[in-house]
Amino acid sequence: MDRMTSLAIFTSAVEGGSVAAAARRHKITPAMAGRHIDSLEQALKARLLQRTTRRLHVTDVGRAYYQRSRRILEEFEEAQREAGELQTSPQGSLKIAVPESFAALQMGGPLARYMHDHPGMRVQVMASDRFIDVVQEGIDIAVRIGRLPDSNLVARRIGTCRMVMCAARSYLSRVGEPKTPNELRKHPRLAYSEAVSPGDWTLQDSRGRSHVIDGPWQLLTNNVQLLLAVALEEGGIVFGPSFVFGESLYQGGLVRVLPQYSAADLGIHSVVPSSRFVSTKVRHLIDRLAAEFGERPPWDRWLKVSR
Repeated sequence: MDRMTSLAIFTSAVEGGSVAAAARRHKITPAMAGRHIDSLEQALKARLLQRTTRRLHVTDVGRAYYQRSRRILEEFEEAQREAGELQTSPQGSLKIAVPESFAALQMGGPLARYMHDHPGMRVQVMASDRFIDVVQEGIDIAVRIGRLPDSNLVARRIGTCRMVMCAARSYLSRVGEPKTPNELRKHPRLAYSEAVSPGDWTLQDSRGRSHVIDGPWQLLTNNVQLLLAVALEEGGIVFGPSFVFGESLYQGGLVRVLPQYSAADLGIHSVVPSSRFVSTKVRHLIDRLAAEFGERPPWDRWLKVSR
């Protein structure tokens, strides 16, 4: 007898509470269902089910075998489904959640190319900086930046976000450039309110020693694009992600401040509800994001020309 069919009938009997229930589910006679279970027991030389006319009892061996059989069947079903999907282009809808500024500044190109390659896809983007429960809100993929909390979600690192300190070239020419972290306190600081410690900026020197720049800020906002705009207008010194400030650094409107100091990088991850039954449409988009944001993200072109 076909072993996969026998495993499917056995698991159906356990879940349905009887051999008759398994027979109905697989559209065979109870006698044939019984023979499939008998063949498993004979091959294992162990009793899986104790059967009477009134009830079915799963043995200790049967319970352990059921758990393993269920996983085997799920993997088999996933392999069958995946093989079928690989023959066609992804179809249907995809719902993704992305931090607002990252969505506006960096997701346009990858999404346009994804939709061009898969014209049968409809993509809905939730661009928001609030924490979104991917399970409760039916999200297929969430892009998250920074440290991930412990959860049952499955994450894949798709890129790196460098933290940079910078200011308008014209601003530094006018007021002078700070030479040490302590001198930053003499300048107006532009801070992001959603950071863990908005007014505290931590830098490391070449010896790995940390320097915390604290004290009052002059501008505090939850919008990093506003920080960029104010910095370009000589509003002061800003500290934030390179995916926001990188293009201005590349074009020369902004320059790095204290380039001999560094800050901890942030991981950019894709997050999905589960590693089981991840659809082809989801994998295709995650693979594209990893390819475009991975080793050489477009927002870090400035590294080639940075002083």
